[in-house]
Amino acid sequence: VSSIKGKKMDIKEIALHCKTAGIFMSALSSDIKNAALRNIIRALEDNMDRIIEANKKDLAKAQKDNLEAPLMKRLKFDQAKLIEACDGLSSLITLQDPVGMALSATELDKGLNLYKVSRPIGVIGVIFESRPDALVQIAALCLKSGNSVLLKGGKEAFATNQILAAIILMAGVEAGLPEGWLGLLESRSDVDLMLKLDKSIDLIIPRGSNEFVRYIMDNTVIPVLGHADGICHLYIDRFADLKMAIDLSLDSKCQYVAVCNAIETILVHESMARDILPSLKAELEDRGVKILGCEKTRAIIDVECASKEAWKTEYLDLIVSIKIVPSLDQALTHINKYGSGHTDVIVTKDNKRAVYFMDHADTADAFVNCSSRFADGFRFGLGAEVGISTNKIHARGPVGLEGLMIYQWRLIGDGHMVKDYTGIKAKQFIHKPLKKNQLEINHAKTTID
Repeated sequence: VSSIKGKKMDIKEIALHCKTAGIFMSALSSDIKNAALRNIIRALEDNMDRIIEANKKDLAKAQKDNLEAPLMKRLKFDQAKLIEACDGLSSLITLQDPVGMALSATELDKGLNLYKVSRPIGVIGVIFESRPDALVQIAALCLKSGNSVLLKGGKEAFATNQILAAIILMAGVEAGLPEGWLGLLESRSDVDLMLKLDKSIDLIIPRGSNEFVRYIMDNTVIPVLGHADGICHLYIDRFADLKMAIDLSLDSKCQYVAVCNAIETILVHESMARDILPSLKAELEDRGVKILGCEKTRAIIDVECASKEAWKTEYLDLIVSIKIVPSLDQALTHINKYGSGHTDVIVTKDNKRAVYFMDHADTADAFVNCSSRFADGFRFGLGAEVGISTNKIHARGPVGLEGLMIYQWRLIGDGHMVKDYTGIKAKQFIHKPLKKNQLEINHAKTTID
């Protein structure tokens, strides 16, 4: 992955190869991209034993280094995880090619048509945590969206990432992708070098701690897309169904704790507190969850005191904070103050209050009567995700294929000149909307003379 024809490359050379490959990736046909995805699935399945063996080495080293339990869980890449990853690739094949779609079409004048057409961003640099399945998802999404990709995974998954990247790269090339469409950076020092490559990398997506993401944003001029924390809330409204509220609290917190879309705080309307808190406490503690509560919560159930830091902490563990609030507005005030803008949920039977919550929650994902764990690109039908964005730019929430696209303006005329539209006898523009059909684009594999 870091060499071409046996020659070892430094990070600048790898990035340049990605940049060159990106031009060709952007013009590949859907057939070639889908064939590459199918070939990658076959290659991953054929090399399953080698991949799992490499992952066992990473797990053994991580255990020796006393890696935290949530990170160990993310690091594990067994047969079930590999099959799940391959299922994600299969779902991508069924999705429509996002490249070359006419997002808008306008007739400026007779014979002069303007199209806004979806195009790949170019080179996507992704710095991700110790999750080997993230490497598979990211590489596949970049492939389908016509982008080349520069990957930097966590050191804990070094052996697993190496073999996965090598298999995916070669399987893609065998199916017609350009050499260098995927690059893997291997050392910690590569991150700082990567941040300086603004001539080669078009977008950086960092996945990690708040401090890490902030460091990336403060030390590069390359556009950065991502989220720092996953401080998600579930608010139990005064018109909530009690059983539903408990069930959704359990699923949102306990279904898989070591992920950014698991809730860290449960807010309870004061009118519901005495009815729901004893049962909620019993169910959470039965699943090993440690509960921290505000003073009002502790007056009803016996739990530890929640400090001011609790409300802005992403636990990624079997810990949850509970706070009683006097109103929906106070719940929203808390969410907008302490939340990370990732995913926030209301449980209520009142539709007007649900809409009010969604309208006033400053969050990428506002959910009603469902688990926060649905905040996921694969579950949204986006073909997995490269990450979750809490930014307010071109992509927000789970970033799938659409979030890896930008657009290009295409003006097609017939000898039209600006001088005819200026002066006393200037022609007038029509600016008539046209039907937004997909443009017919002929993808060329070879150079055109």
